[in-house]
Amino acid sequence: MDLFRRNIKNAPKVPFNLDGRIMFSSEKVEIIHLALNPGDRIEKHEQPFDVLFYVAEGTGKLEIDDEILQASKDTLIEVKAGRNRGWSNTGDNALQLLVIKLLNS
Repeated sequence: MDLFRRNIKNAPKVPFNLDGRIMFSSEKVEIIHLALNPGDRIEKHEQPFDVLFYVAEGTGKLEIDDEILQASKDTLIEVKAGRNRGWSNTGDNALQLLVIKLLNS
């Protein structure tokens, strides 16, 4: 039986200056656990793949091009490839996201 198991403590860090852990990575999908402290921000940026953001904890603001979405726990948001997106933690606690990158979309 093939079994893959990883937790936040043993997952590799993302290769940029964020509190992110690579939970799973393959040719088709990458799943990252990302934590933003209150007031933290990820500037808007564009990516060549579709992405799903699942808010596991906290509240935040997702900017997609000129649109602003408020998001809280148990919210899922899809962003298509080529759109500028950035997050801000607008709450008093950590904003924890699962970032699901659909690499062959």
